[in-house]
Amino acid sequence: MLIEHQDKQPKIHETAYVAPTAVICGNVTVGAQCRIMFGAVIVAEGGKVVIGDHCIVMENAVVRSSARHPVKVGNHVLIGPRAYLTGCVVEDDVFLATGSTVFNGAHIGTRAEVRINGTVQLNSHLEPDATVPIGWVAVGNPATLHPPSEHDEIWSVHSPLDVPGAVFGLTRPGPGETNMPELTKRYAKGLSSHRNDRILYGE
Repeated sequence: MLIEHQDKQPKIHETAYVAPTAVICGNVTVGAQCRIMFGAVIVAEGGKVVIGDHCIVMENAVVRSSARHPVKVGNHVLIGPRAYLTGCVVEDDVFLATGSTVFNGAHIGTRAEVRINGTVQLNSHLEPDATVPIGWVAVGNPATLHPPSEHDEIWSVHSPLDVPGAVFGLTRPGPGETNMPELTKRYAKGLSSHRNDRILYGE
């Protein structure tokens, strides 16, 4: 399904294939010989999404941008099933395995791999040829690699990256406090821009 969002329409190269149940919304460019498979979702939320040539976006993967964080995916990139990419840059020849997650401001270097359920955190930069092992976390710039059992070490690097401020423009709450009411209000307001979307192709 192709959807116009905020007067922006997807641009799909004539040699690319988009599965009938995939959704591509807004200012999205899909390059030559790409394959966007069943259930995949690619959404430009203010910032554009550019997918290079010869890329594969597998079933139920999600690629989304924001106004502050556009998405750029290079050539010959495989985005595995259930992968989630938001507001990041992925260079050429990268492999993002099933369930991998790449957050806003992250940068994945050429030929890098993020293996099954691996994570690259906010504003973290994975060097070229680096590998995030199965289930591990890459955090920092340059990124260091940690197994999920090293929560305290991950948090010591991750906390100063300031997810609430960088993504939502909010101050991190103190102990016993929450910013979830304001966060959900702001997010819902931004997402309400989809009320005027227009389906171009597919139902």
